[in-house]
Amino acid sequence: MTKEELKDKVLNLSQGMLTYSDSGVFDLMFEVKPENLTKAAVLLRDHEELRFDFMNNITGVDTGEHFEVVYSLASLSNKTRLDFKVVLPYEGAKLESLCEVWKAANWHEREIWELYGIDFTGHPNLTRFLLPDDWDQGHPMRKDWDAPDFVRMPEL
Repeated sequence: MTKEELKDKVLNLSQGMLTYSDSGVFDLMFEVKPENLTKAAVLLRDHEELRFDFMNNITGVDTGEHFEVVYSLASLSNKTRLDFKVVLPYEGAKLESLCEVWKAANWHEREIWELYGIDFTGHPNLTRFLLPDDWDQGHPMRKDWDAPDFVRMPEL
């Protein structure tokens, strides 16, 4: 299946849940509204023509204006890949956990919660594993975070 065929198939099957974003460099990129996340993920995983059964990665992005959570998927049987993202505001950033859809989401969601402060509702074990248990100094991957004793270089 070509990228154009995959794009058309995803757009037709998702009935507006996924919208195409031309920001993908290597793989197709789609955007999903937070309220459609779980339904779209199940469609991508379970539809017989798509079968995105392997979750490669989930990552958080602080754009300076909002957060994005980017999911990278692969269909092993169809030999296809795609990415989709969810855009979230800084205040009260939260998403439903996708641990029930892809078990591999567990550690990725914990890392994003810990480093960006994005909450994943329904996560089975949202606890720290990178930072100390008593960490109270914010979220180190946010652009507005300043480490204690850190001196930011002046902009040129």
